Amino acid sequence: MMTTLDIFADPTCPWCLIGKAELDHALETRPDHPFQLNWHPFRLNPNLPPMGVDHVDYMKAKFGDEAGIIAANKPVLEAAERLGLWINMAAIDRVPQTLDAFRLLHWAGIEGAQTRVMSGLMRAYWREGKNIADHQVLAQIGQAAGMDPDMILRLLASDADRDEVLAREAHARERGIRSVPTFIIGDTHVVTGAQPAALWQQIIDELDAAAADEAPV
Repeated sequence: MMTTLDIFADPTCPWCLIGKAELDHALETRPDHPFQLNWHPFRLNPNLPPMGVDHVDYMKAKFGDEAGIIAANKPVLEAAERLGLWINMAAIDRVPQTLDAFRLLHWAGIEGAQTRVMSGLMRAYWREGKNIADHQVLAQIGQAAGMDPDMILRLLASDADRDEVLAREAHARERGIRSVPTFIIGDTHVVTGAQPAALWQQIIDELDAAAADEAPV
C-alpha cells in the first residue's frame, strides 16, 4: 500500500538539501518503501525580486558580519561533509526568487519527474552556483529530467500556472506550515526539519509492519 509523503521545500534552503539527502539515503536502503513523494511549493524568500539578490549582500543582511556568516554556514557544511555532499558556496552568486523554479516543479509533477527536477535544482544551485531563476537554466534542468526544454521555455515566458503555484503555497501557509523542510506522511503525521536517515528508515519499517498486520490472512 502506497503512502503519500508530501514535501514542502525550497531548493535554495540548505537544510532542505540536507533533509533530502538524508531521505534519499533512507529510500536507497529501503528500495521497497511505500512512499509516493509529492513536492510542494514553499518559498524561503517570497519577497525577493524576480531575478533575486546578490548572495553576499543577502548573507550579510541575514547574519551580520563575516563571523556570523561563518557560524551560520558551519553546521550546514559539516552535515554536507558527513553525507558526502559537495556544497560550493563560492560559486553561488545570487539568491534567486524561486517562483519559476516551482512552476517547473509543478509541470514536472504532471510528467512524473518531480524528484529528478528537485535534485537538478538543488545541484544547479548548491554545486554549480547557477541562477535557478534563469529560464535557460530551468529548461536545462527540465531537459535533464526528461522534459521538453522548448515547452518549458514557452511556458515560462507566459504566466502559465503562476497563480496555481502561488495558491498552493498560500494553502500550505494556511495549514500552518511555517518552515522548510516540512514532511507530511499520509496526510496525517507532520515531520519538520532535516531528519536523519535512521528516522526515515524507522518510519518505513513501521509502515511496512502495519501494512503486514492489516493484510488478509
